[in-house]
Amino acid sequence: MATDRVTIESALEEAHIPSLIMALVHLTGDTGLLAGPRPVYDFWGDGQGGLAADRQAAIRAAAADAIGAHLAGEPLPAQPDEALVRRMMDFIAGADIPAHYAPFLMEELGLAQDDARRPDWSDPALAAAARRIHVLIIGAGMSGLLAAIRLKQAGVAVTVVEKNCDVGGVWLENTYPGCRVDTPNHLYGYSFESDHLWPQHYSTQPVLLDYFRQCVDKYDLRSRIRFGTEVVGARWDEENACWRVQVRARDGTSDGTSDGTSDTITATAVISAVGQLNRPRLPAIEGRDSFAGLSFHSAQWRHDAALGGKRIGVIGAGASAFQFVPEIAPDAGHLTVFQRSAPWMGPTDNYHDVVGAGMKWLLEHVPFYGKWYRFWLFWLMTDGVYEAVKRDPEWRAGDGSLSQINQELAALLVEKLREQVGGDEALLARIVPAYAFGGKRSLRDNGVWVKTLRRANVDLVTTPIRCITPQGVVTEDGVEHALDVLIYATGFHASSFLSPMRIVGRGGVDLHEHWGGDARAYLGMTAPGFPNFFMLYGPNTNIVVNGSIIFFSECSVRYVIGCLKLLAHSGAAALEVRADVHDAFNARVDAANTMMSWGQAGVSSWYKNASGRVSQNWPFPLVDYWRATLAPETGDFVLSAPAPAPAGAMAGAMAGA
Repeated sequence: MATDRVTIESALEEAHIPSLIMALVHLTGDTGLLAGPRPVYDFWGDGQGGLAADRQAAIRAAAADAIGAHLAGEPLPAQPDEALVRRMMDFIAGADIPAHYAPFLMEELGLAQDDARRPDWSDPALAAAARRIHVLIIGAGMSGLLAAIRLKQAGVAVTVVEKNCDVGGVWLENTYPGCRVDTPNHLYGYSFESDHLWPQHYSTQPVLLDYFRQCVDKYDLRSRIRFGTEVVGARWDEENACWRVQVRARDGTSDGTSDGTSDTITATAVISAVGQLNRPRLPAIEGRDSFAGLSFHSAQWRHDAALGGKRIGVIGAGASAFQFVPEIAPDAGHLTVFQRSAPWMGPTDNYHDVVGAGMKWLLEHVPFYGKWYRFWLFWLMTDGVYEAVKRDPEWRAGDGSLSQINQELAALLVEKLREQVGGDEALLARIVPAYAFGGKRSLRDNGVWVKTLRRANVDLVTTPIRCITPQGVVTEDGVEHALDVLIYATGFHASSFLSPMRIVGRGGVDLHEHWGGDARAYLGMTAPGFPNFFMLYGPNTNIVVNGSIIFFSECSVRYVIGCLKLLAHSGAAALEVRADVHDAFNARVDAANTMMSWGQAGVSSWYKNASGRVSQNWPFPLVDYWRATLAPETGDFVLSAPAPAPAGAMAGAMAGA
């Protein structure tokens, strides 16, 4: 493939230079490229690692020659060995990466193979065992689809039950104006399904939904998904060592199938992939139901509502409001944002930017450039900010900060806000959080939020709400804010894991009663007394500052597949985690969460459940979860011998499913 020099040089103007240097090592074999100054973690810079302009120009010129030669047919030199790749990783990270991170990062980089996490059940005995396993997945969002892809690759029969009419989960349900991902898109995607053609650095909801639809079609999953069907409950059948899952159609009937053949699905194992942020939460405010105007939750957006010229109230100033308020404010007659607590915001200049044609060209045509660019994004988001949200027991600043680095980062973030308010110190005081950085979800900041709050037709109200009336919202100072429309940006019932499903395990134990409102699981995935039952994005698997939730799901799915492989290899009928292993793990999680910003007393967020325990977040470095989920330890589980079953019982059950 020959490409003219002008095209190459034009594309290189949009190159990420640290990633381009790595690609040049592959293209030329020139390790001298690693002798120059290393990029630095330029959180406040131009994204080029602080490399000098003349250095950037020299790299672009060398790359134009090398890319042109490659596209003209010049073969690639021998690829770097592991020692050289380690040097390259240190170079692009701008730091000497600790040795225990190396295997973790080598897998993510994926130079040796495109999909290191693909299950291998090619052994004839395993392949035969796979054909005797049937797994039911609840939910066809990001994690559920991932599990279905991996199970299909392993040769395991799978049925996916999805309450909606299509796949996508949160990317199907959340359609409010401005809805977009807040993880860089070249990182937010399955590691084995990279998309070089993302239209924006942080793409919008329709783009993300289309990505997951394409994955479903590529892996031919639609025939395995029952749409418009919800799970009412699941009960473990101890005698036959299987799950009986009751389903019903969304129209309220008990029949979850299109042909009316069954309302119960029998499965060897069940994987819940319902997520944490799927049940909208309305606040318990006096008079909420009395409002005479139009009201709705942001996750149930009323696209038929004419908002132009209306007096709009928005309760909440978190992630959803941060995205849709700037979209609707220009057309509103007046917009009032009721803020309980201000969010921390991290500078992200390209939050609404499109990906240039040149960058897309480089990702598509330059060998290894896309892999290193993804790696660079991954390293920046892995554990780089982890220490900044961890409490230093010796720190005694008295300002609510957790450590010196936590205090310094907060000060820098405040200065960024100060630059945006144009001297309005009163506004600044209302948008600077009163808790340590990391205590709640931080947002992406490219100046649009503050610019919106400074509009003449927008008010930010921080006085607590007393009640809602037919005419509007009354705050504690007695002021009634007259409204035509009221939008709730008040989040979800995040701590109500698996609700409203009823899951009954061994001995007739109801999981929700067992939890008592305080959900816990081993590695966030499995609980004692509930054999062959797994949760994705379960308790204590949310991440705050370090990583992508898709990466976390890939780790979890690999572990679940490993558990099923252990089941198949051993010939056991059931597998359940030991209670002592489960309890010891959760004790470590609880102790670690008390050291994190989100676990501090006085910080209220959806990360905590009604009892005040952090039931959502993973408090350790990302590498720890990767290591813990590589494969299940046999000693962590109790394996049950299979009970004799009537001939054809499981085959008949699966046929009914």
